[in-house]
Amino acid sequence: MKKFLLGFIGLVLIFSCSATENPTKKNNPSIANPSYGYWQQHVDYAMEIDMDVNTFQYKGKQKLVYTNNSPDVLNRVYYHLYFNAFQPGSEMDIRSRTIQDPDPRVRDRISKLKPNEIGYIKVNSLKQNGKVISHETVGTVLEVKLNKPIQPGEKVTFDMDFDAQVPVQIRRSGRNNKEGVALSMTQWYPKMAEYDDEGWHADPYIAREFHGVWGDFDIKLTIDKDYIVGGTGYLQGEPKVKAGKKTLHFKAPKVHDFTWAADPDFIHDTYEMPNGPKLHFYYKKTLEPKYLENWKKLQPDTAKLMAFFSENVGQYPYEQYSVIQGGDGGMEYAMCTLVTGQRSFPSLLGVTAHEMAHSWFQFLLATNEAKHEWIDEGFTVYISTLAQEALRINKKTNPHSRSYLSYIGLANSGYEQPLTTHADRYQYNRAYGASAYSKGAVFLVQLGYIIGEENLDKTIKQYFKDFSFKHPKPMDIIRTAERITDLELDWYFIDFAQTTNTIDYGIKSVEGNTVTLERVGLMPMPIELTVTYIDDSTEDFYIPLQMMRGEKPTSATIINDWAWAIPTYTFSANKTVKSIEIDPSKMMADVDRDNNTYSEE
Repeated sequence: MKKFLLGFIGLVLIFSCSATENPTKKNNPSIANPSYGYWQQHVDYAMEIDMDVNTFQYKGKQKLVYTNNSPDVLNRVYYHLYFNAFQPGSEMDIRSRTIQDPDPRVRDRISKLKPNEIGYIKVNSLKQNGKVISHETVGTVLEVKLNKPIQPGEKVTFDMDFDAQVPVQIRRSGRNNKEGVALSMTQWYPKMAEYDDEGWHADPYIAREFHGVWGDFDIKLTIDKDYIVGGTGYLQGEPKVKAGKKTLHFKAPKVHDFTWAADPDFIHDTYEMPNGPKLHFYYKKTLEPKYLENWKKLQPDTAKLMAFFSENVGQYPYEQYSVIQGGDGGMEYAMCTLVTGQRSFPSLLGVTAHEMAHSWFQFLLATNEAKHEWIDEGFTVYISTLAQEALRINKKTNPHSRSYLSYIGLANSGYEQPLTTHADRYQYNRAYGASAYSKGAVFLVQLGYIIGEENLDKTIKQYFKDFSFKHPKPMDIIRTAERITDLELDWYFIDFAQTTNTIDYGIKSVEGNTVTLERVGLMPMPIELTVTYIDDSTEDFYIPLQMMRGEKPTSATIINDWAWAIPTYTFSANKTVKSIEIDPSKMMADVDRDNNTYSEE
């Protein structure tokens, strides 16, 4: 077990790095049919925040207009109070001290926080349409019992006063991170939980990531006048300065979160892309010269990454994007990312590529990261790997080989859990990492093996077109691929994403020109193989999977279908066989490649 846990450290850390109308009715040929019944809630936040940079405490006033677009009557609502996780005895603290392989950034640090170092959000008052309502703070969730139920289609206004304290930087958010950035303000406000066709998602904050309601944000932030602020939203006019503090006014339309960072020593650079958006870079002027040089060098490459993602997934819809030094590694947010900045240039570029790619896979295609972490992380690894490959002079044969290596190691370890596992409930952190990042990436690469690279490209673009500014679920990518190809693909989703079944095909026997293959693993796949004949000529064969009801475009010789329940498959090649290789492209995640080749002795 120890060998398994250590085996994924390097691979996983590579990646650690609004209208209320029904949106499905807008120019959407794939899912526009109202019979699909898609709906999503909507929020409008208006907040006034007064930050004391000496005590790291702030006061907030929040007006939230909540639109119930669901067909359900809501008797309760829930808010996330994420900062409450950074208190001794919290679920995050206990989990970190009891899991066998704790995140090294957390470990037992929360348990040692002093009262002036903890994080908290204290709700002082809450009103529904002007009337006081009862509420109870339970860990990182505010439970609210409504005076009057919210009817389908109804808008309700909640007014809240709250006090908060920024915790010492431990995980994602906090003050005075290890590189000296004063404020990394992520998940810092009382945030309405999401309600969808599966009900409320008021998950406690224990370790993983987030899920939010789409809406518009209007934020007025008052802070020390010497602090430079960057993050989500468009600055409205010039800051107003009074008594040593300034008030900045931001608006952010059509997002599901709002993040900011601030430091008096930030350099603020901008980089203009020919067709937008404007790129912003915030990093400390106190960095060593080699790191300052890296942040300058990063800027044109960030523009290339932005262009790649817009071309290969879908057009970035906002007017700006910011790369900000802060946080504890790398983490994506609306219109921005926070990354640690004391890195080599390849590391800085890699973490920026990954976090920027999340602007598509999670911030525009807003899956529930707690339930479907592999969709946002794995798909982000897939597209950011391709983006970085596009910048390389010396191309790799298979840029996704690390993801395959990591997943196959996990599959053979005995510690794999299915991708349906809630992100907080993996037994090991490194098993979570290999599942979410590596297996999630392999899912998409291997889908290209099944349906063809060109069809995969079309699928990704159609998926973005259909589901941006929504909350897609895992089946949506498969249904999109089915519409593109007219193939049946549910078998792939079921086995690879909902079970721990593995792929293992082998060569059982070769006699002259008669070849018998065998399925050793439980998971079905179409098979590609290359046969080398005794005269050294070669021929590629393609064996369709019967339950797929078709095959991808291929130049190979297509032979009879293989029905999954039949464990062996025999065919006759055209000449005497000298050698064979199953899956020469290595795009099939076969967990034992030792039986994939045959050569006559």
